[in-house]
Amino acid sequence: MDKTSFEMKPAIDGPMHVSRKHDSAHKHVTGTAEYIDDIPEPAGTLHGGLGLADRAHAKILSIDLDAVRAAPGVVWVMTAEDIPGANDVASTGKHDEPLLATDLVQFHGQPIFAVFAETRDEARRAARLAKIEYSDLPHWTDIDSARENGAPLVTEPMTLRRGEPETEIEKPPLRIQASMNIGGQEHFYLESHIAFAIPGEDEDVTVWSSTQHPSEVQHMVAHILGVSNHAVEVKTRRMGGGFGGKETQSNQFAALAAVAAKKLNRAVKFRPDRDEDMSITGKRHDFRVDYDVAFDEKGRIHAVDATYAARCGYSADLSGPVTDRALFHADSSYFYPHVRLTSQPLKTHTVSNTAFRGFGGPQGLLGGERIIEEIAYAVGKDPLEIRKLNFYGQRGSGRTVTPYYQDIHDNVIARIVDELVASSDYKKRREAILKFNETSPVIRKGIALTPVKFGISFTLTAYNQAGALVHVYSDGSIHLNHGGTEMGQGLYTKVAQVVADCFQVDIDRVKITATTTGKVPNTSATAASSGSDLNGMAAYDACRQIKERLIEFAARQWQVNRDRIEFLPNRVKIGNEIVPFDTFIKAAYFDRLQLSAAGFYKTPKIHWDRAAGRGHPFYYFAYGAAVSEVSIDTLTGEYIVERTDILNDVGKSLNPALDIGQIEGAFVQGMGWLTTEELWWDAKGRLRTHAPSTYKIPLASDRPKIFNVKLAEWSENAEPTIGRSKAVGEPPFMLAISVLEAISMAVASVADYAICPRLDTPATPERVLMAVERMKAL
Repeated sequence: MDKTSFEMKPAIDGPMHVSRKHDSAHKHVTGTAEYIDDIPEPAGTLHGGLGLADRAHAKILSIDLDAVRAAPGVVWVMTAEDIPGANDVASTGKHDEPLLATDLVQFHGQPIFAVFAETRDEARRAARLAKIEYSDLPHWTDIDSARENGAPLVTEPMTLRRGEPETEIEKPPLRIQASMNIGGQEHFYLESHIAFAIPGEDEDVTVWSSTQHPSEVQHMVAHILGVSNHAVEVKTRRMGGGFGGKETQSNQFAALAAVAAKKLNRAVKFRPDRDEDMSITGKRHDFRVDYDVAFDEKGRIHAVDATYAARCGYSADLSGPVTDRALFHADSSYFYPHVRLTSQPLKTHTVSNTAFRGFGGPQGLLGGERIIEEIAYAVGKDPLEIRKLNFYGQRGSGRTVTPYYQDIHDNVIARIVDELVASSDYKKRREAILKFNETSPVIRKGIALTPVKFGISFTLTAYNQAGALVHVYSDGSIHLNHGGTEMGQGLYTKVAQVVADCFQVDIDRVKITATTTGKVPNTSATAASSGSDLNGMAAYDACRQIKERLIEFAARQWQVNRDRIEFLPNRVKIGNEIVPFDTFIKAAYFDRLQLSAAGFYKTPKIHWDRAAGRGHPFYYFAYGAAVSEVSIDTLTGEYIVERTDILNDVGKSLNPALDIGQIEGAFVQGMGWLTTEELWWDAKGRLRTHAPSTYKIPLASDRPKIFNVKLAEWSENAEPTIGRSKAVGEPPFMLAISVLEAISMAVASVADYAICPRLDTPATPERVLMAVERMKAL
């Protein structure tokens, strides 16, 4: 029978560290949550459509747009010549990503022009009427062909090196050299990219954008328009999912809408349909991991040398930091005495890949887990034994330094794993599965336990900052605004809990308002799992300032010492007197007390020298582990995830219900990446998996039949984060590696576990069946 169980702290009174519903949950399920496409359109609103290249790599010889301009409803056709500022939406400053192509196209589907018409349908139909002549150029769309053609790197590679890997790798008795192909992934958010621009007076324009980075959209729109940042205001109330896909990719739609709005002095909306969205926006990077590992007969690793090559697309976008983070996580949870890790960010004639939940970390960590799997099959042991043998140690063990020289002082992975082994009955179940496979001719089972150690912070140090604005109104109600964006993850709710906790008021008193560059400037993207860490601390700083003023006011007005003032639930104790919170605030207002504050936070301790490959790039690490059990059909390659048990470390949870929701969603999305979600480009460079009909995300029926999720209730962040909590957005994504390795074990049983099956991902039924056939042939 299907079973899903959740274990969390019992609800208690108090704003923080308790389960509270998402602030928009009731709106999501009733359809009343307002997204950009729900905003009432002003009279005269125009709609945009894109003219896309139908070549992967070619020179543009001529463009005839007469038929486009003459099409019904068309008001304006925009080309690169119409851009008032710079034709560039590159987030890295490399100026390698034009808003509209001019004389060269570098991927199939690259925007060449934009059409603005009275209706969206008219704009899209007109865009197809263009006559464009090309001169084709050689193209390559994957890592192998990029290497064969001597493709350039889109950004500078990085090397992490510690010890003497070049010489030490020759010394141990056992050594394995192999490769693994790791597939990409489409974000497949429910709400596609969308931007809505309304022109203002002078140079002003207001843009509603479905973006994780309103400040970057502001900068890009200003850059495209050739105006100062103060002329552009960007607003984001909520997104229908982001997962990293709306960190940089929103720029082009916002810029197109803003240019047309200012040119035509009319409101403009730009929303591509799903096929266009999938074809022209970046995805998770594909990787090819070439690894060389030396180890002893027990399975203890001595040296690792690995190259992480990535399909990056035609421009740099975020490929530099993505491939960097892959190297940061290539050690997974294991100590490598001697190590060299190198990135290879390759240019391909595909859309530029971009941020995706985990930001390169999942690919790095998966490569590290493949190394463990290889060793386990080579020495004939349970992979869990090899994992525990190679875990990072505790202080004083000499086994705590990462390949980038950060010392791990908060390591709890051994405790997480030991508790999960016990709670999931892992050992008994593995023994039962081994016996089952001995006599089952068709169905084979597998079980695997895999850990996660994930570094939390932006590796670009400057991004580790946040601002917040808090107003306490004279009636005791509170207005909260911060730089983080809400994409369904519950960030707004968590930060509101922080504010309510600081003043000790009901959370209903706290009004959460749309993120806007007009209130909190120069914000970082809501990414790197740091949304609650950064914005929660910034909001706390604002509340602290107001609270300090209130305490000074109370001490003066009531003639008591500061230590006799205490904020209680919805009231304030001043000496022996109890004052309702709203009455207290009203009195402070009449005393002309400032009841507003701008808060700020920057993450301490972090630093990073990329050239040297040394530093302390992460403030702390989040940990977790999962046990997954699967059954495969050796005749078809189909499989079922029978059961998954998860124990995840989120520190002292700000909101257990939201955190468990994030863990569930991340795990299932990770399953999709590793098992069903396959991106495929044809020989002409066309993405053929560009719609739900050709691209398979997990269904509700694909989730584990038994799904046990538990938080490590004893955990508390060693660093003074907000409420001593830990990040939860990205780390659980990689727990799905347990599913891949369980499938691998089931496949290996066909050859009596004599060899590592070396499954590439996604491990679709086709790949599983082919692996089974390879095992049978041994």
